[in-house]
Amino acid sequence: MNISKARLKRLPKVELHCHLDGSIRVPTMIDLAQKDNIKLPSMDRNELKKMLVIGSNRGTLEDYLKRFDYTLSVMQTPESLTRTAFELIEDVSKENVKYIEIRYSPILHTENGMTISESVEAVQDGLKQGEKEFGVQSGIIVCGIRNISPEVSLKLADITVQYKNKGVVGFDLAGAEENYPAKDHREAFYLILNHNINATIHAGEAFGPSSIHQAIHYCGAHRIGHGTRLKEDKDLMQYVNDHRIPLEICLTSNWQTRSIRSLKYHPIKFYYEQGIRVTLNTDNRLMSGTTLTDEFKLANDLFRFSLHDFREFTVMAAKSAFMPHLKRVELLHNIAEEMEQEFNLEPEFIDRK
Repeated sequence: MNISKARLKRLPKVELHCHLDGSIRVPTMIDLAQKDNIKLPSMDRNELKKMLVIGSNRGTLEDYLKRFDYTLSVMQTPESLTRTAFELIEDVSKENVKYIEIRYSPILHTENGMTISESVEAVQDGLKQGEKEFGVQSGIIVCGIRNISPEVSLKLADITVQYKNKGVVGFDLAGAEENYPAKDHREAFYLILNHNINATIHAGEAFGPSSIHQAIHYCGAHRIGHGTRLKEDKDLMQYVNDHRIPLEICLTSNWQTRSIRSLKYHPIKFYYEQGIRVTLNTDNRLMSGTTLTDEFKLANDLFRFSLHDFREFTVMAAKSAFMPHLKRVELLHNIAEEMEQEFNLEPEFIDRK
């Protein structure tokens, strides 16, 4: 069944995997660069966009990450972070996103003297303003970086503890995956788990299922970012399914970083048919040149997912959100009600997912 992009745009949505520094608007980058006297490779909107958006120029994950040097260069003040966070909420509100978790690494925004705490509070200010104006709920996930150092991850875990229940909802480990094992950062995750904080880890994107194994069994991850290569270890896949560990799937990004050789071979449908809890996400709206609606449409075009399937994706995402249980129940109720009233989709929740 072919579903129009306009109809998919109207669906209520939940996003769990969106990087702030990969989702800034190009005009905002240019404006901030002009205000703060920062040199970009181009000050022409179309040229800069062409440089930053991957499109069909596939490469490694490391190639993909190099583009962040440009976005990070203009995100070194509280004002720039507040603006970027606010604008992201405005952007997702236009495609009926009800709740979004936005992740970033505060340590990467301290080059010009801004403290880690100021960085967190600046993003939180933008998200609060966005919720007040557009009604989109949100939470911050603080990212440790695999390829910086375990000591920095521990420092970022500590700031996550400080801002628990103050806008920060979880902790992540991002960055280059190959040669930087998650288990090296387990002290940071020990701190996180000891303070009853949610954890997600990028794993199985640029390395095999052993990376997912480490994320879960060494670091206690409650969700897995990407998890594309989970299918290579059937026993681990069964464990992930049995324990309802959600996968944060990012179709476009996975193709661009060569995590999969072709989009038609992406394992999302296989995972879904096995009953694994899978969610659809953008990863980086700018670099991947995508929106959550685009990801839904791609899934429909490639795998013929139906409206009912998209309801299930959204329900699974809401169930997997790092938010208090009663708020999550309220979110689920509101989504189910809108699905029923606007799309005639029944509101029951399928327990197996």
